[in-house]
Amino acid sequence: MLRTVMTRARRRPKRLAAAIAVAVAVMVTAAPVDAFPAASAEPAPVNYKPACDKPAARHAACLAIVDSDASGRALSPQAAPAVGLNPYNAADLQSAYGLTVASALLGGRQTIAIVDAYDDPTAEADLAVYREANHLAACTTGNGCFRKVDQRGGTDYPSADAQWAIEISLDLDMASAICPNCRLLLVEGDDEDLANLGIAVDEGVKLGADAVSNSYGAAEFADELAVAGSHYKHPGVAIVASSGDSGALSTLVPAALSTVLAVGGTSLYRDGSARGWNETAWGGAGSGCSPVVPKPSWQTDRLCAKRTIADVSAVADPHTPVLFYDTFGVPGWVYGGGTSVAAPIIAGVYALAGNTATTNTTAYPYAHHRSLFDVTAGSNGACDGGYLCNAQKGYDGPTGNGTPNGIGGF
Repeated sequence: MLRTVMTRARRRPKRLAAAIAVAVAVMVTAAPVDAFPAASAEPAPVNYKPACDKPAARHAACLAIVDSDASGRALSPQAAPAVGLNPYNAADLQSAYGLTVASALLGGRQTIAIVDAYDDPTAEADLAVYREANHLAACTTGNGCFRKVDQRGGTDYPSADAQWAIEISLDLDMASAICPNCRLLLVEGDDEDLANLGIAVDEGVKLGADAVSNSYGAAEFADELAVAGSHYKHPGVAIVASSGDSGALSTLVPAALSTVLAVGGTSLYRDGSARGWNETAWGGAGSGCSPVVPKPSWQTDRLCAKRTIADVSAVADPHTPVLFYDTFGVPGWVYGGGTSVAAPIIAGVYALAGNTATTNTTAYPYAHHRSLFDVTAGSNGACDGGYLCNAQKGYDGPTGNGTPNGIGGF
């Protein structure tokens, strides 16, 4: 079932991990998304695996998490409900975050750049399947909605990689789910080196992105500001990054940069409230104090002398998964989680809001936190200070200022 990962002489060889990254729970047929039932209130435990290797200093890892059963076998569509997983589609996400009307009407003049490493050769075709199944208008190269470039803005794409292809498909699908009318610009970095990914961010901005989604992270390191700081600083553009999937007191760059909106994660459930949904802090959401980046003026929490992570959040728990589509290395529908889900969701909300050119997009949710859903329950681990790992009323580490409640907080 695995596709061979293509390489070029100037790029790195295949990794053994690429061969195991596809042991995921997949939906083998391209059945319409609305054929799947709504997620249950209490999903059964499942096994899940990161799609990529662990983050390292200067070298980023994608942060997608995909579900697999204990043996690593693909789950059939018939078997999936039996394990308690009924994943969220685009309409579910729009409903959960109060975006149904905004998603239908807004975003037509906005561009979301998706920055990832390596090439996904089936990205456009896979995106077409997701959008059709979710009743979203086609987004193709032909109609000008979709564009794929290398980190220099050309078509000399990097080597293909099955791990990062999972991430790319997830990011494109989640951005589509939130902002169906937005243009999508996929910028593929030569590799996972943070400097190359930063160059890809610069290129995305150069090509007109209003929001840039970065669903990856590297371990923080002493000279990260010199290496990465300028690449992720673009006034007038929302630069969004995942906070990571390693729980409390774990911080990654670029999310740690004060010019980047760090996106934490939640567990998302249907309930009988007026909203129809409830969220708690996800146990894997990255949070904590940066050891490197100075504290921005809009952060006033007391336990971090430097930058605190995260700023906002969205669904990330692989036990309350989203559904996305990828065929490079996996045969179709995939259950996904991780803060990789949350980052393109938030980038999509910024695009819907449409005011990135005139606001400080990192500070804005702090000044407008009352326009967010405040997450007040759940934890992502143990820490000396309660709010750095425990959700509470107001700001906390795992969920930041909260999750989207329409576009008012953005």
